Amino acid sequence: MLKCGIVGLPLSGKSTVFNVITKAGAEVKPYASGKTEPNRAVVPVPDVRFDDLVKLFEPKKVTPATVEFVDLAGLSRNASKGEGLGNAFLSFVGESEALVHVIRCFKNPEVPHPEETVDPYRDWAIVETELILRDMAVIENRLKRLEEKKKRTKDEDLEIKLLEKCMDHLMEEHPLRDLGLDEEQKRRLSSFAFVTLKPELIVLNLDDSQTEDSSIPGYEKIMETARSTDTPCVKVFGSIEMELAELDPEEQKDFMEDLSVTEPGRERLIREAYRLLGLISFFTTGKDEVRAWTLKKGSTAVDAAGAIHSDLARGFIRAQIVHYDDFRECSYSFSSCREAGKLRLEGKDYVVKDGDLVEIRFNI
Repeated sequence: MLKCGIVGLPLSGKSTVFNVITKAGAEVKPYASGKTEPNRAVVPVPDVRFDDLVKLFEPKKVTPATVEFVDLAGLSRNASKGEGLGNAFLSFVGESEALVHVIRCFKNPEVPHPEETVDPYRDWAIVETELILRDMAVIENRLKRLEEKKKRTKDEDLEIKLLEKCMDHLMEEHPLRDLGLDEEQKRRLSSFAFVTLKPELIVLNLDDSQTEDSSIPGYEKIMETARSTDTPCVKVFGSIEMELAELDPEEQKDFMEDLSVTEPGRERLIREAYRLLGLISFFTTGKDEVRAWTLKKGSTAVDAAGAIHSDLARGFIRAQIVHYDDFRECSYSFSSCREAGKLRLEGKDYVVKDGDLVEIRFNI
C-alpha cells in the first residue's frame, strides 16, 4: 500500500495531526526519549459518493478506499549532518511515496518552539533544506563510486549526466520534484528514493484563534511559495479537531461554524493526500458489498479488473461503465442510465476515471 510520511520540525504538532487523521481512540504520544520507529495507521478515504452508494444499496459489507499514514519523528535542523535523529529519520522518509509536511502556526508558551519563535515559512525552509541536503549526499556518494570505476557502461555514463543535472538543481536549493523530469528519468532514479522527488502536501497546523488568514504568521509568503511550486496546502485546527472528533454530529456542526469551516480538516487532508499519491477510486456495487477500489491515475479497465481479481483481468471481455455523476443524475438507476446512453461497454484500453461504477464481464 502506498503511504504518506508525516514530516515537520519537532513540536510542530505532527503527532496531533496524526491523531486527528486516524481518530485514534488511544492517543498517539509525541516522540520522546530517542524513539525513531514511526507510528502507522491505515485510514478510510472520506468520499460522499461512496456514502451515497452504501445508503442506496444497503449492502452486507462495505469497503472504502484506504490510505496509509506514517507519523515520522521530528526532523531537526542539521539532521543531514546526523544531528537529532538524523539518518534514522531520513531512512523512514525514503520509504514514503508522498510527504505531508506539518508546519506549526500556533503559539503555545507551554510548548516552546525549537527555533524559539513561530515562523511557518522559516520552518518550511529548514525541513526543505535538510531534505535537499540528504539527496545531495546520496548523489555525491553515487557519483564518487561511478567516477572511481576504470570502465563504465553506456547506462552508467547516462546515469552520471542525469545525477549531475539533479545535483545542479539541488545546489540551487530547489527540490527535485520541480525539475520537470520525464517518466524515463524518474524510472532511472527510482532506486535512490530521493525524498525531494516525492510530492508534498503542506499542512498548516492552527489553533482556534487563527480563523482569519491575517492571524497566521507569514501566511502570504508561504502561500506564495506553495502556489509557485504547485504544492497543495490545507489548514487543520490540530488540537481543536481532536476534541471535535469526540462530539456528536450536531455539536460538531456548531463548532465548525464557529471556526468558519464547512468540514473537518482531517477529511480535506486525507482526500488531498490520496490525490497526491496519484490515486483514484472506482466503485463496484450490489447487495453483498459496496466497495471503493484504488487505482493509479491513468490505469485501464483491465487494470481495474486485475485489482478486483487476477481471473477477471485474465478473462477480460468488456467493462460496463457509468460515472457516479451520471448515475446520480439518472436517479441512481442503471436502467435510466442505459436509456440516457450513459451506461456503456468499454474495452481493455479504456482509461478508468475517478468515480466510475464498474462491472467487469469476463470468461475463463
